[in-house]
Amino acid sequence: MSKVKARTFSKEFKLSAVSRMHGGENVSALARELGIRRKLLYDWRDAFRAGGADALRRPGRPRKGTLVEGARGCTPRLNSSPLPALAKGVARDNDGELAAARQRIAALERKVGQQALEVDFFTQALQQVAASADPSDRPGRMPSTPSSGRGDGGKATKGKA
Repeated sequence: MSKVKARTFSKEFKLSAVSRMHGGENVSALARELGIRRKLLYDWRDAFRAGGADALRRPGRPRKGTLVEGARGCTPRLNSSPLPALAKGVARDNDGELAAARQRIAALERKVGQQALEVDFFTQALQQVAASADPSDRPGRMPSTPSSGRGDGGKATKGKA
């Protein structure tokens, strides 16, 4: 059996794909054109949003002499993104998404408050119904209806004499 070697993509290739996605290109068509899975495009986009262009570097250990953010003794590079316009656009999108998310949270909190009021109302109503119920309606009690008077348990008697 032959092993299939995992494909690796350059940072420039990934940035190009992310910028095309951000430009509004159809993700399925882009994935077909580039010969990669759609999920990979979304992973690259999410990585770019989280850490900029440096998050799209090749997997594995960086080569000697390469500065990496967060490494001991290295200072993070500012504005290392080759696509500053794309980064600013993503930041604006994130601000819009943040505002929309806050509005959604406020609406959901209002809904939770309304549901809490409804639960309190129905709990009180249930307690009042339970308090006013007839004691014979409770489980384990004998029903208040008179017996049928048959007494024979429903069996027919044949010629006992």
